[in-house]
Amino acid sequence: MKKIAIQGIKGSFHDQVAGAFFGENFEAHECMSFDRLAMSLVDNISSAAVMALENSIAGSIIPNYALIDKHNLTIVGEYYLDIHQNLMALKGQRLEDIREVHSHPMALLQCMEFLKTLPQIKLVEDKDTAETAKRINEQQLKGIAAIAGRTAAGLYNLEILAPEIQTVDNNMTRFVILQKSEIAKPDETVNKASIKFELEHKRGSLAAVLNVMGDCRLNLTKIQSLPKIETPWKYAFFVDVTFDDYADFAKAKAILEIMSTHFNVLGEYKNQQP
Repeated sequence: MKKIAIQGIKGSFHDQVAGAFFGENFEAHECMSFDRLAMSLVDNISSAAVMALENSIAGSIIPNYALIDKHNLTIVGEYYLDIHQNLMALKGQRLEDIREVHSHPMALLQCMEFLKTLPQIKLVEDKDTAETAKRINEQQLKGIAAIAGRTAAGLYNLEILAPEIQTVDNNMTRFVILQKSEIAKPDETVNKASIKFELEHKRGSLAAVLNVMGDCRLNLTKIQSLPKIETPWKYAFFVDVTFDDYADFAKAKAILEIMSTHFNVLGEYKNQQP
């Protein structure tokens, strides 16, 4: 049975993605932080990991890009999950009984418009949506609500006080599937890649790279900059591209390796974007 690292516990959104991607025949290695998730692969505790990278409301989880690059992890797949957030508490509690709402920071951000209607409630950042729901049940915490998926409410016997509280209905999170080493795939199955590179701090350097991508018929779907802590005012760029012909990406890759520094392919995989 495969051991798959997830951020959070059973009933979390990471757990749902692991089940959808790998099927039911896997053992979840529950990690309460993304750092521990990455180390689960590095230390060979898990054979693969599920990691959230960005949300359509809250934006990118920027430190996760650095974790993938730092530990030389490889993206071998991706999965987009429609996120439905719900406010839940012990059975018998009412909305007016709630003094605090606990959840993962990204979940709080996704529901901020709803939470603004409850100015009397204190917001508390926690490690995981499902773990928060479980703790409320185990410790019978009154006056405290969690934001989590409907699956967590069922697993941990909580009552949903307010369903579907995400700011917009189309709330989607992109997860990537990571492994410590890359599994070779036939080129015809690959139509998306994630790359990382650094550029000299001079005018037009990024524009030149983008022109190469366009000339090679690559479609840029994501670009994220991350400052280099040890080198002020220098940035690493994390880019996702899609393509119809792998030969186009191979050509662009060869050129970009010359034009940039610290060039790295983080993964080549099949595009699953809806």
